[in-house]
Amino acid sequence: MVLSDLDGAPAGASIHAVTAEVERLGGAALAVEADVTRPEEVESLVAIAEARWGRVDILVNNAGILRDKSFAKMSLAEFRLVLDVHLMGAVHCTQAVWNGMRERGYGRIVFTTSSSGLYGNFGQANYSAAKMALVGLMQTLAIEGEKHGIRVNCLAPTASTGLTEGVLPDTAMEALAPERVSTGLVALVSDDAPTRAILLAGAGSYECAHITMTRGIHVEDAAQAADQVRRRWNEVCSRSGEVVPAWGGEQYRLELAKAGVAV
Repeated sequence: MVLSDLDGAPAGASIHAVTAEVERLGGAALAVEADVTRPEEVESLVAIAEARWGRVDILVNNAGILRDKSFAKMSLAEFRLVLDVHLMGAVHCTQAVWNGMRERGYGRIVFTTSSSGLYGNFGQANYSAAKMALVGLMQTLAIEGEKHGIRVNCLAPTASTGLTEGVLPDTAMEALAPERVSTGLVALVSDDAPTRAILLAGAGSYECAHITMTRGIHVEDAAQAADQVRRRWNEVCSRSGEVVPAWGGEQYRLELAKAGVAV
């Protein structure tokens, strides 16, 4: 099941056109319109899918909109709307399928993040906040879903869609065809899919992003700590020996170990 918003669909596409294309290729598809910001509509959508196919094994959260403005000019309503669609929309859709996946011991979930969330982009404070929030959601759900056979990942695509139409030249739009991203998506929902991965994909290239933790420093004297952090900033940020924590608790474990406290 793919939850999408027409703002993010390929240029000129509609949910019914996509359904027709799937069927032309020999697949089975069902188009159901719903507002992902309304949990009752999402639950109804999932119920319809389950009535048709019996279960939902794969969920791709792809609904999204843009309301780009500099933060100084952005209204709270514009900020909240983008979070409601991207973040809460994904929460509603995921919650609607989560218990069924847990009971069956199998599930594949993908959240659509963005390089704007991972690295920032001018004029997209609302979009960036929502997209990075999805990474945090993925991290925790991957941990909670692991023992139930649920694998959860993020995909950061660069593709020619309704959101990028008119922003890039035609040659770039052609190279960034959506199908060059879909191949990476297939890998994230396969039986042997990874979990807790952030896959970047576009124009036939695939990369991974990682949220790492440096070794940093330890300052025993609290009165000197702020000054030491400022003076030794290069050591704090040094990427030598950095790690990708398996869970949030690794931060306090590292910090207590450096302080000589056994846990």
